[in-house]
Amino acid sequence: MDESIWEAARASRGWLDAANGTGQTELTCRILKLTEEAGEASAAWIGLLGQNPRKGVTHTREDVAAELADVAFTALVAIESLGLDARSVLGSCAAKVRSRLAD
Repeated sequence: MDESIWEAARASRGWLDAANGTGQTELTCRILKLTEEAGEASAAWIGLLGQNPRKGVTHTREDVAAELADVAFTALVAIESLGLDARSVLGSCAAKVRSRLAD
């Protein structure tokens, strides 16, 4: 991944730390933010399908992808907020998945 992604995740963590502190409540909110972002991705998918007859089709695949990217980025910030290196954690996860695919 592009280095700017990791830099942005670390910078976001620093910005949030400065604005909101680093206590357990703040960490909880950062982790719960993932649920909020996932809900927005779900809403975009529902909007793409036109599932709500009153609203019709309201989103595109690009909208859904952007919301999914928000979920991924929010997860990186949450990992950094745990005091861990998001690049290493994500790399370990990818290695685990690759090993399962090789079986």
